[in-house]
Amino acid sequence: MTRNPEPDITEGARNQGKGLNTNRPGQQCPVAGEHSHGNMSEYQIRLYKDSDYQRVREIFADGITEHTAKSFHFSLRLPRIWAVFLLTFFVVLQTTGSLLLSIVAVIIDIGVLFLIHKYIYMHYVRRCLADDMSDIHKYYLQRDGYCFWVAESSGEVAGMVAAVPIHHPGGEKQVELRRMSVPRKHRGKGIAKALCRVVIDFARKGGCEAVILETSYPQVDAWRMYEKMGFKRSRAFYVPTLITRFVGFEIFCYQYDLPAKR
Repeated sequence: MTRNPEPDITEGARNQGKGLNTNRPGQQCPVAGEHSHGNMSEYQIRLYKDSDYQRVREIFADGITEHTAKSFHFSLRLPRIWAVFLLTFFVVLQTTGSLLLSIVAVIIDIGVLFLIHKYIYMHYVRRCLADDMSDIHKYYLQRDGYCFWVAESSGEVAGMVAAVPIHHPGGEKQVELRRMSVPRKHRGKGIAKALCRVVIDFARKGGCEAVILETSYPQVDAWRMYEKMGFKRSRAFYVPTLITRFVGFEIFCYQYDLPAKR
């Protein structure tokens, strides 16, 4: 696939607080410079480059699908799930008289439950990779009010985050924080918090009232980090399908209010 050409941003990324002109009108993407965290482990945050394309998509997919097991284990704590298991057990036992077949039937139920959670995350990943993540440069860097950053450490991509403008009918402007992901090997360095701050600064400089985001219940580390940074949970809802509601797949919405400019 031929990607869109882009300006060289390497030098600009090293100057903290300086915006970069990406040949689009309106708000520019501010870029944070180099950061350090313990043991001289350095990273920098810069604008996305086309050379990041494959790795960014891999990080996004891995960061989403890694929550499959947590989501599955959460479902196993729901009384209605165990009610299905017990119903399966006794129905098979009553119809076949076989304890072994009854146990096997429950094991099959458990396997189906895991596959449901796997499908939920994989479907989301496929949809995103075919949508905004199919041409990141065009979607995020050639549109007013959009932006996409990556964190780089020792020459490799160590994290990513995106910003999308949200305009409400009443005139309220918000920025949605999207695609936040940091690979396991780079966690604990403060990269996710730094990426989050970049989006907050981007929204503040754009005159927005708030930064909003959505995350799922199993992503405990993520929503706890957002809460520590000052985000407030605004609401929670279930993905509007019967199966996702049944397995307890809940979405949390968070909002970080920005002070109005005087």
